[in-house]
Amino acid sequence: MLQAYSHTYFNICVLLQQIYYTNANTLKYMKIRNITLSFIVLLLIWVLYNNTFDLTVVGLGVLLSLFVSVVFCGKCDVFGEFKFTPAAFYYTIVFLVVFLGELVKSNLDVARRVVSPSLPIKPGIVEVKTKLKSKMARLLLANSITLTPGTLTVDMVDDILYIHWIDVKSDDIDIATNEIVSKFEKYLSKIYD
Repeated sequence: MLQAYSHTYFNICVLLQQIYYTNANTLKYMKIRNITLSFIVLLLIWVLYNNTFDLTVVGLGVLLSLFVSVVFCGKCDVFGEFKFTPAAFYYTIVFLVVFLGELVKSNLDVARRVVSPSLPIKPGIVEVKTKLKSKMARLLLANSITLTPGTLTVDMVDDILYIHWIDVKSDDIDIATNEIVSKFEKYLSKIYD
């Protein structure tokens, strides 16, 4: 039964991908795509937040998600650069798992530094370079770096990000990029670029 659902899901994704790529130049289909994706994301957040599948709660979530999506997301292009493919959805989940893992590791690292009597920090601002072309992918990269303790995105100019790092290991742009950016960038490139 699970196989039947996954096959159906795959067919729906392929159909939606064909619709998107066939009509991507028209505003009408971009608007429908943005509203649909916004609706799905908002509904998922609603269900996760309420932690129930009660019909009235989910029904209210459907109505509110639809209302917010239609009113606010018709002209937004938040999902305009998102690849609407099964691989993109897969790599989104992988990215979230990697991000959560890095979040836990960096929290433990910063906590260790705080409780250490010698306070082993070497703060500084380093330059890192990204290969990402999509604006949304760069935004997610900058936010992912900022949300992990010990790093903070200070500025972004073209493909260069300036990062405040709690423990600068190297001023070399390639080494800093490998240490800070590469773990997120490889997944974001598969989702957006």
